[in-house]
This record gives sequence, C-alpha cells and structure tokens, in this order.
Amino acid sequence: MAIARVGIVGSGIMGAGIAEVAAKAGHEVVLRSRQQATAEAMVAGLEKSLAKQVDKGRLDADERDAVLGRVTATHQIGDLADCDLVIESVVEDLAVKQALFAELDQVVKPEAILATNTSTLPVVEMAVATERPDQVVGVHFFNPAPMMALVEVIAPLTASAETLEAVTAFATACGKDPVQVKDRAGFIVNALLFPYLNNAVRMLENGTASRDDIDAAMKGGCNFPMGPLALLDLVGLDTSLAILDALHAEFADPNYSAAPALRRMVAAGHLGRKSGLGFHDYRR
Repeated sequence: MAIARVGIVGSGIMGAGIAEVAAKAGHEVVLRSRQQATAEAMVAGLEKSLAKQVDKGRLDADERDAVLGRVTATHQIGDLADCDLVIESVVEDLAVKQALFAELDQVVKPEAILATNTSTLPVVEMAVATERPDQVVGVHFFNPAPMMALVEVIAPLTASAETLEAVTAFATACGKDPVQVKDRAGFIVNALLFPYLNNAVRMLENGTASRDDIDAAMKGGCNFPMGPLALLDLVGLDTSLAILDALHAEFADPNYSAAPALRRMVAAGHLGRKSGLGFHDYRR
C-alpha cells in the first residue's frame, strides 16, 4: 500500500525526530500526545530544529514552511483514523504498548499499518494485541532520527510480506537505509552494542581505567564518534537498563546482566543527559 499520511504517537525526542523525517519526505504527519500542549510543544521543537537548519544553509525558508505545513498536532487519538501508517514511540513498557496497540486497532482504518519504534521489546506481543497482526511491524529509528541513516525493520512471525515491503519502502523514501531483522530482543544493533556498553560500566566499576580514559580509548582506538559511557548518557541510563534487562530475560547471557553501578545510578535518578547527570555531568 502507498503511505501518504503518517501518525506519530509519543511526545519524546524520538517521536519528534521521526515526525521531522516523515514530513521532510513529503508525508502528511499527525503528531499525537496525550495533552494538546505537549503535542504543540513538539511542533514548536520541530520549528526550532528547522530554523537552525535554515540558519546553517541546509534548508531554505520555503522548504521549512512546507514541512511545517504538513504537520498537525493533536491530543485526540481519533485524529489518527485516516493515517496509512501509525508509529508509536512511547515508553519502553510492554504492557503500555500493548494497551496502546489495542486502542489504535479500534481507531485507525482497517487497512493501515501499525508500527512500533521499540528498540528491544518483542513486536509479536504488540501484534497479537490487535485484530490485524499481519499489519503490525517494528520500525526502529535511531537517535537523533533526522541524522541517523539506519532503520531496523523488524519482522514478527505474524507480519505479511506486503507489510514489510510497505514499511521498507517508507523508510527508503525518507532517505534512510533500512535493514530487515527477525523479531528477537535487541534486533541487530542493540544485541551487539549493549554487551560492549555494559562491559564498559563493569570496567569503570572494577577500577581498570577512569571514565575519561575509557571513553578516550574507544574513540581513539576504534574510531568511534563517542566513548561508551558518553553514549550511555545519550541513550539514557534508564533506557539502557531496560534494554539490558530485556536482552537478559530473553537470552540469559551474562553479558546482558546489567552492571550493578548502572542499576544504582538509575535508582538515584542519574539518567544521563535527560537528567543532567550520568557518567558525565551536563549541568554546567
């Protein structure tokens, strides 16, 4: 099916980023948050992002206005009814997502595709919460969505070939590089990435090296754009802990068993950039 109108559910950084990507690609976008003020704040954030791009010469003013003209903010879930594709990007909690998918299933037109931006959770568990499991798929954008080229298209056992083809075509039309992956916890990137990040925390815990030296070594030795502890702060320590717990629950691999220091930092509210304090201090 052709995807023209896209709904985004969730008012966080990822939801706003995906909305920008879709609107730039020419899609009509409906941004839905539980409160109208929050939805409108997302549009204001998008406007600010586009203004910066105009200032830097990456976007002209006419294109900025056209992109903003394709975006609508709402708190009414019923406003998603005519969307061809709805992507949820709410909290990484399976019960919350299942309830949302069941609600979307009753609201959105029968031929529409429902997608989750989950980075780890089993997509099939959301698919079976609906009466259209063949039209439910994972479409995992990476943060920041406007800049990161990769999109993981996750295929649960229930998804039809037509659904996967349509979502892959959507990602390509948005200028992304889609890869298809089976519905296993962590998919490709997080399944490989998080043992590395977790072991960096263990290394810091064990006193092998300092925070700054661990980050500097991986940047200088592996040509990574940022060190593992800085990357954990960017992802969010609470999100990272949730990913590790989901991976460990599925595979029981000790590499996925979260380092105690990470769990204690989350308990203390030290969540990284989002809270101002994580392995690094962002309050200055």
